[in-house]
Amino acid sequence: MLNPRYRGVMQLLLSVSLTAATLAAPLRVSALSTDKNQPMKITADQVNIDDKTGISVYSGDVVVVQGTLRITADTLSVYSKKHVLTKMIAIGKPATYKQRPDGKQKDVHARASRMEYYAGTDRVILIGDARLRQDANSFVSKRIIYDLKRDQVDAGKKIGGGRVEIVIQPKSNGREPAKP
Repeated sequence: MLNPRYRGVMQLLLSVSLTAATLAAPLRVSALSTDKNQPMKITADQVNIDDKTGISVYSGDVVVVQGTLRITADTLSVYSKKHVLTKMIAIGKPATYKQRPDGKQKDVHARASRMEYYAGTDRVILIGDARLRQDANSFVSKRIIYDLKRDQVDAGKKIGGGRVEIVIQPKSNGREPAKP
């Protein structure tokens, strides 16, 4: 039988996988539906799991893999209350995210110095050289906030992100968009 202490850790790890899938949402894609049924592997140089505070910190060349999902970071912090995910923060030079959406041939890629996910408000915040790309389409700013519930993206000066660059490739009768 699994020790109750480790059962909570496993629940957190499963929550991380579901949370990470939401990072692809700004491009209106859903993660490969079979990813959540795959085993999750996390590697790091060090881990500190504190059940009392609900904080788990993975540090040193952190890599999370589950199906097509891949997150890399220097540090990944997972926050929970009663084993329910509340927040996740990935920090790196850069922190990266990659996952294959259902029905697509190519992965969604995101990167930023800091990636934050807030479960209570369903918001993803990419901070510091924030970039999001699928196929040849891309979105770049210093700071990008995506509200999953409202399907809204905020970027640019209003939220301290500077200018925004968006590149959307034209569709051409079912063919792949031209590469920039």
